[in-house]
Amino acid sequence: MEYKTGDKPGEGSYRCKNCGYIVRITSETEALPACPNCGHHEFEKKD
Repeated sequence: MEYKTGDKPGEGSYRCKNCGYIVRITSETEALPACPNCGHHEFEKKD
């Protein structure tokens, strides 16, 4: 499943689909930021 900047996908680790950077979400209410490494806006949940 694909997630975008601003989505609130829940706790977990999300991989940037552009550069592979891992963003960690620690709260159900926390929104995905733009990738801090490359600025991309699409992520996938890391298994």
